[in-house]
This record gives sequence, C-alpha cells and structure tokens, in this order.
Amino acid sequence: MDILIKPTLKLFISFAILMVQYGNAERVPALFVFGDSLVDVGNNNFLNSIAKSNYFPYGIDFNMQPTGRFCNGKTFVDIIGEMLGVPYPSPFADPNTAGVKLLGGVNYASAAAGILDESGQHYGERYSLRQQVLNFETTLDQLRTMMGHDNLTSFLAKSIAISVFGSNDYINNYLMPSIYTSSFNYNPAQFSNLLLNRYAPQLLTLYNLGIRKMFIAGIGPLGCIPNQRATGQAAPGRCVDYVNDILGTFNQGLKSLVDQLNKRPGAIVTYGNTYGAVGDILNNPSTYGFNVVEKGCCGIGRNQGQITCLPFAYPCTNRDQYVFWDAFHPTQAANVILARRAFYGPPLDTYPLNIQQMTLIH
Repeated sequence: MDILIKPTLKLFISFAILMVQYGNAERVPALFVFGDSLVDVGNNNFLNSIAKSNYFPYGIDFNMQPTGRFCNGKTFVDIIGEMLGVPYPSPFADPNTAGVKLLGGVNYASAAAGILDESGQHYGERYSLRQQVLNFETTLDQLRTMMGHDNLTSFLAKSIAISVFGSNDYINNYLMPSIYTSSFNYNPAQFSNLLLNRYAPQLLTLYNLGIRKMFIAGIGPLGCIPNQRATGQAAPGRCVDYVNDILGTFNQGLKSLVDQLNKRPGAIVTYGNTYGAVGDILNNPSTYGFNVVEKGCCGIGRNQGQITCLPFAYPCTNRDQYVFWDAFHPTQAANVILARRAFYGPPLDTYPLNIQQMTLIH
C-alpha cells in the first residue's frame, strides 16, 4: 500500500535534501542580490515596451512584464554564482520564488533602482534600495517558517549578499538636471555624502538581520559608457572626464564604509573596485580580446544613447569583442572578467579580500 506523506513532512524532506546539497557540500549556501539593472534578472515591469534584451535565452515577449537581464548573456552575479556552485537566485517578484527555492537565495535587484527612492522614478515602477531591504525581510519571514532560529542564523552567516548600487543615482538623477533638482541642491561631494549616508543604514540593517558576508561594488567609470559618450560632452574617443571625476568621493567613501562595517562582530565585508577593473579593460582592450570600447553591441550608430536593445533590433554578431552590450551595460564577455577579478583578484580589485577568500572564513 502507498504511504501518504503529509505536506509539512514533504517540505521538511525537501529542505533537508537542499541543506545537504547547498549547506554542507558548499561553503556558501545562498546568494542574496541587491542592486540595479547590472544584476537584475526581471523583477518588475520597468519600461515594459522597450527594456528587453532580444538575445536568446534572455529575450522576453511583449506581453510579459519582467525586464529580463540587461545583457547578451550572463550577468556578474550569474557568473559569481556559478563559481560558488550556487543556483541562480530567483527574482523576488516571481510568484514561484517561495518554499525550498528560497534556499538558493533571492535576487531583489530592480532596473533603474537607486540608493535614493526618487532615482529613476521617471521610468516608472522599480524597487529602490530601501524597498529591496524590506523585501529581504519578507523572505526572512518565510525562511523562519522553514528552519529553526539557529539554522537560520548559520544559513545567513554563510550566505553572501551582493550589493550593486549608485549608478542610477548619477545617470538617472544627478546627471539629469532637466528632471531632477539634485545637481542644483548639492555639489558633487555633498551628493556623494548624501548617497553614503542613505546607503550605510541599509547595509547595517542587512547585518542586523543576520547577513555577515557582503560584497559591495563601487561605481564604474560612467563617463566612459556609450550613453555618456553620446552626449557630445567629450571629443570622439574620449570619456566624459567630468562625470568620472565626480564619482571619486562616493567610491572612496564606500571603501571607508566597508572598513567601518568590518569592525562589527563577525562581519566580512569587501569593496569591489569596479571603477579600476572597468578602467583597466577600457585602457587595455586588446589584452582582454576586445576591439570595440566606445559603442554598444546594441544601438550601433545613432541609437547609442538608448536604454537597451529595442525589440526586433539586430545586435552585432561579434559580441565577445564588445565591452558594452548597450548604452549602459557590459556584455557577458566583460562580466566574466569583472566576476573573475572580484572572485580571485588582489586587494586593488577587491578590498580587503576577494570573494574566494571570503568563503574560506567561518
């Protein structure tokens, strides 16, 4: 005769299997991802009609709401997850992201999201940093019903949170004076301090909720992305120096914030020098196999300022030779390099330690 297993017992068995697979066999059981379109995997209906990558398998149908990945392939966190042996974290807004699926982590990132709630608001719906942290608390409520307090504490302490924020606070706020007043209200240094003062409490909240290991990415050289080059503020072949110059205060402050967080008991926090890593690629493209650094694979020519691949647009065929997929985002080829530097790199790339070293600390 068949033995019927109660739903709660089924859940316990599934949980036990996954904990063995991801908790014991791997040093890192889960990734929790916070950020913007650089690490978004389709969390909201931002720019429903145009913000869609049309490169299989990440392209999506007109009638679907999630944005999909802003890349021709894998994002930075996809690659980091593969290197850690962790499943791709499911998007928070996916109704199927529940139950045992949570044990691989959750991706809260949202296109156009910023540290400030108002950043990117002209694009419509998105989850800002503050809301993403609240969404993480919702996940914790679900996890508490699946495991005891001690197991949850251990699970969170072994997991890694990746946070990629700040770009939209400049591109879709400070550098858009026709829509936002921030550049009139703050000089560059003051604006950087405003961002850091809003960022720090949210990172501290993650720590207080149980996260101990964090990778916090700095902002890359935004003055060199195709979108900014297309503004005509710099000579052909040159980056917009003013834009790059105003980012220094924020990146240095973020690095100092990492030092402060690491003073807390059990905290293992590292700063990703995105500015330096991307700058090295742009200054030495042939070393990394790139031939095109000024234009995106999508929107070649007059559409360089567009957000991403338009529906039915034909991207370049030699994608691995482009640093940028579109006007803002790296190609998979560039993401692979950035992920490897974050995972294995020296303190110049990841301060004070890299992700691999982080996983070895218990």
